[in-house]
Parts: sequence; C-alpha cells; structure tokens
Amino acid sequence: MDMKRQKLIRLTLSYAVILAMTIIIVYPLLWVVGSSFNPGQSLSGSKMIPDNATLAHYKKLFDTSQSDYLTWYWNSLKISTLTMIFSVILVSLTAYSFSRYRFIGRQNGLMTFLILQMIPNFAALIAIFILALLTGLVDTHLGLILVYVGGAIPMNTWLMKGYLDTIPKELDESAKIDGAGHLRIFFQIVLPLAKPIIAVVALFTFIAPFGDFILASVLLRSKEKYTLAVGLYDLVAKQFGSEFTTFAAGSVLIAVPIAILFLSFQKYFVSGLTAGGTKG
Repeated sequence: MDMKRQKLIRLTLSYAVILAMTIIIVYPLLWVVGSSFNPGQSLSGSKMIPDNATLAHYKKLFDTSQSDYLTWYWNSLKISTLTMIFSVILVSLTAYSFSRYRFIGRQNGLMTFLILQMIPNFAALIAIFILALLTGLVDTHLGLILVYVGGAIPMNTWLMKGYLDTIPKELDESAKIDGAGHLRIFFQIVLPLAKPIIAVVALFTFIAPFGDFILASVLLRSKEKYTLAVGLYDLVAKQFGSEFTTFAAGSVLIAVPIAILFLSFQKYFVSGLTAGGTKG
C-alpha cells in the first residue's frame, strides 16, 4: 500500500510540474495570438479572446504600401537559409576532420572551440562592429551571415563530432581498401549516416538568425535591409503611435517557417541529439 501511495504521489507531482510548465509556456503564446486579432493598436484593452476579432493587422502586414513586413520576412528567410547552408557545410567538414584525423593542434583546436562556445556573439559586439566597419560589411546581409556562420561553428562542431565518433571507423577503412578517397568516404558513407545530427545543426543554425535581434540591430542600418526582429521592434519602439497589435500579428507569423522546418526534420531529432551527447 505504501509503494502504491508513493507511486501515486510521484505521478501526481510529475503531472503537476508538467501542467505548470505547460501553462507558463502556452499562456503568453495565447495572449500574443489573441492580441493579434484585437482591433486597435493598444494592448491595454486587448483580450485573449477578443470580442470583435479582426484580420486587419494581418492584412496590413501584407500590404506593401503600409508595411515593409514582407521585405523583412524575405530578408530573414534569405539570411537564415544561407546561414544554415554554409554552417552545415563548414561544421560537417570541421567535425569530420576532428573526429577522423589526428593532426598537430587538434586538442588545442577542440579546447579553443569549447571556450568559444561559452562566449555569446553579443559579448563581442564592439569588435564585430569595428571589423564589419573596416571590411565594409556594415549594413549588408553578407556581414550578418558571416557573423552568424562563425558563431555557429564552435558549438555545432562539438555536437556533430560527438555523433561522428559513434560511426564505426571500420567503414572508412573498408572504403579505403576498395579505393575510395577522403572526399568520397565523407560524402557517400559518413554524411548519409549523419543525417540526424545534420538535421539538428540545420535547425539550430536556422532558428538563431531568424530570431536574433542584437547582432542584426547593430549591423543593419537601412530599413529595407532589416530582418523581422529588427523591423518588428521598430513598430513598437516609436515614441508615438506604437503598433503593438500589429507587432503581435507579425510575431505569430514568425513561427511558420520554423514550424515547417521542425516538422520536416522531426524524425531525425531524437536520435541526433541523444547520439551527439554520447562522446566528446
């Protein structure tokens, strides 16, 4: 009887924690969605379930004569997609090198990556801005992409290296006996087996630029080059006439490409994350 009671108490506490976390996560999201359908621009009179729901804010976002939202959306998609592609390529090559080869400076390189991943990009904002200024990359998407790609390499290299270490090296040796070169082994043997961790890295390197505000606000100056985060902030940063409900509508639409990418890669995530953490 005592065992059943203990089990019931543990189960009750577990569900209570899950319920509390669900409320903490879902409640703000419901408010954002509800606010996006509220008439007017103020949040003071907004309700989670509006009495007179309207799609006017969404229509305004898609009206190019009233808003630059579509331009910001395209900029964010372009920057995030290119960051994801370049990051996956560079991280894959770097992680494969550290996992399969032994060379001078390997341990020091891994240690450097470990230290770098502890330092966020915004901690070096001044250095990044000065470097972009000297190279003429201020107010360019290329400069922002290079910063994002460089910042993604250390952490994701460690993550992917841990996964590649779990792939038997005997496969490489068998391929070498059959006459396969390094690149052929990498592209035809290792990469197909590393799809789970590639999907994880791709998602991480897409989400980070898509929702980033600090780096984008420092490097971008022209309104037509704004990303979604910077552009939406511009809607609520005005001294007069802040458009909070339009901001809420724009925030809701941000989740669409991330959700599509997540659902596309979902089958790879669990195995990729768990296997990537087995070895260092």
